[in-house]
Amino acid sequence: MRELPRQLTLDELAQLFEGETELVRRLAALEDPLGRAREVARELPEAAKLEALNAHPAIGQRRGLSRRSAAEQGADADPAVAAELARLNAEYERRFGFRFVVFVDRRPKAAILDVLRGRIGRTREEELETAVGELVAIAEDRWRRS
Repeated sequence: MRELPRQLTLDELAQLFEGETELVRRLAALEDPLGRAREVARELPEAAKLEALNAHPAIGQRRGLSRRSAAEQGADADPAVAAELARLNAEYERRFGFRFVVFVDRRPKAAILDVLRGRIGRTREEELETAVGELVAIAEDRWRRS
């Protein structure tokens, strides 16, 4: 496992965060970007938070995934789990107006269903902050495992 870097390029950060967003551009200008990512993300205007979250693929998405996302999401093939994830993802996005983001941490998709069900019942403000924190956790883990 690698330590968090003192500096990363815009391209490296875009790979870790699934796209070049305002969050990524701000981080690329900093020393210790991953060490400061939570602080920077918290201070972003809401539109920039939404941009960063919506750049990330939906859990259970099968097409258009980066190599990293495909590996992280795994190959769970249970059609019932996939259908329930799709249904809950759509409900979540209708309720909150942004994509559900969770640090999967190699858990099976069936385990993520309970996380998603629990998070749907939260307030939008709580969920926005949680989702942004999860986004940063994913990027940190990607760096350490690369």
